[in-house]
Amino acid sequence: MAYSMTGFGRGEKIYDTRKYSIEIKSVNSRFCDISIRMPRMFNYLDTDVRRIITDRLLRGKIDVFVNYEDQGESGQTVTVNTGLAKEYSEAAKAIAAVTGREDDFGVERIALMQDVLSVTAKEIDEEAASKELIETLNLAIDGMLEMRKREGDNLVATILTKVDSLAALREEVVARSPEVVESYKQKLTARINDILTSDQREFYDDNRLAAEVAIFADKCAIDEEMARLNSHFSQARKILAEEETVGKKMDFLVQEINREVNTTGSKANDIEITSRVLTMKNLIEEIREQIQNLV
Repeated sequence: MAYSMTGFGRGEKIYDTRKYSIEIKSVNSRFCDISIRMPRMFNYLDTDVRRIITDRLLRGKIDVFVNYEDQGESGQTVTVNTGLAKEYSEAAKAIAAVTGREDDFGVERIALMQDVLSVTAKEIDEEAASKELIETLNLAIDGMLEMRKREGDNLVATILTKVDSLAALREEVVARSPEVVESYKQKLTARINDILTSDQREFYDDNRLAAEVAIFADKCAIDEEMARLNSHFSQARKILAEEETVGKKMDFLVQEINREVNTTGSKANDIEITSRVLTMKNLIEEIREQIQNLV
């Protein structure tokens, strides 16, 4: 049930003549980084909006765009700057007197002069606006969570496939491990036989060969690493099936998996195991990149 941090959601609601439209988009981030663009008249809701987004989306770089429109007759007011209108009128009269022309600077022309008329939005009912905007916000978040869920399901499916591939490679390494010691024993025996003459061979103590093989077997033993890897793979499957956030847990677990694989590569002393270790490291890096986008 993991969620991706990448998503988009849109909510739109109309209350009487008031229309709210909110869009939210997010990409991956270690924290919850929220950027909000909305009309200044709603600035008093900034803290509430951030709290709701943080509680529901948890992580991500999140951009929020709020649009508002009141299409009713009462949505806006026109204010007349009477002092400035009077000044324009007096100026027109003065020009007419100086030039000897008729003063035909009518009301319509005065109204069109700069700053005589100003249109402003009427004050809103903050309690009602708060309820309406938050309802629209939650609608947009619902859409984003739905998209995040789809993206998260796809990521989890891909990661689980790679975990299965890692588990299969681990089985191959486990099967190959005993052959490494036996191969070393055979090569060492052949080397000794090549060096020693028949007379010398008679006095050679086979216990020395056994001791050398035992030392080699101890140095290249990877049983503990293989057991821990098997446990880590089981834990990864459990984490990815959880209902809560999984990104940080998986990030830590992948570090542990990578540590065991590196240790296996350094101890194995075998070209076939080394080849599988390199493949495992590539898969781990791919998983690491993908879990960066999980909440």
